[in-house]
Amino acid sequence: MQLGDPYAVFDQSRLLTGWVGTAKPNRHAELVAARPWIPAELKHRPFSTQEARAAGVSETSLRGNSWRRLGRGLYCWAGLRLDHWDRLAGWHRCLVPDAVFIGLTAAWLHHLDVDPHKPIEVAVSPDSGARSRRGLVVRHLALSAEEITKTRGLPVTTTTRTFSDLRSRLSRVEYLVLADQALKLDLGRFDELAEPAESPMETRLRWLLREAGLPPPLVQVDLHDGEGRFVARADLYYPAARLVIEYDGTNHRERLVEDDRRQNQLQRAGFRLLRFTAADLLQRPETVTALVHKMLLLSD
Repeated sequence: MQLGDPYAVFDQSRLLTGWVGTAKPNRHAELVAARPWIPAELKHRPFSTQEARAAGVSETSLRGNSWRRLGRGLYCWAGLRLDHWDRLAGWHRCLVPDAVFIGLTAAWLHHLDVDPHKPIEVAVSPDSGARSRRGLVVRHLALSAEEITKTRGLPVTTTTRTFSDLRSRLSRVEYLVLADQALKLDLGRFDELAEPAESPMETRLRWLLREAGLPPPLVQVDLHDGEGRFVARADLYYPAARLVIEYDGTNHRERLVEDDRRQNQLQRAGFRLLRFTAADLLQRPETVTALVHKMLLLSD
């Protein structure tokens, strides 16, 4: 090939064109899935299938990984961190207008320490066509206006009606657990045995002693030494025997030093002390009641 030859230019351009044409295509871009479209109005709360359609998301799309199914007809964006309030509000938008939260769901809405979602419980009018579904129990009840209130915008049975419903459904001790909580929260007295206990296990310990025929202890009592100085607050207390009974919860290990110091203070002030754990109550209840009985006899 000579310099200036017109064919030289032709040959070079042909070589260049051939190189471009025979290069292997980059398949990476084809393998990367398109980012799914998430409407802004569906990112911040649970939504119904009707709300999804209105936002342009089909029911077929809701089966994808971008969405999480909470129940029949109720979904949320997979990246949303839900709390109990979000879930209940979402369910309420999916239900008939007269739906009212009841039972343990109502108890949670009144700030009692229960699980409101296993299952969610609602009441509808007797002639309503609403039916139970997975995760949701629908009861057909005739509630009066006086039996319904609202908590953060959600309709719920009043505390009085809620406890009336729960009394027939829960065991005696588990009902008392909630009645103790209600009394401590100043929601009212819903059981003649209710006391302002600090924890459900405290209530169960008190019930165990009662069922064993032992006298009822005082609950949450401030204790003082002989000079009137505050020593400690007792979970359960028998004054005549100067016997303090404590429930050691799951945080006892973290509070070991503090609890030991507190025990020493009680003993120096002339109090006797028994401490029990969940394992004692659930696996060795007879040992618990026998020890308490023995300590009460020693004081006679």
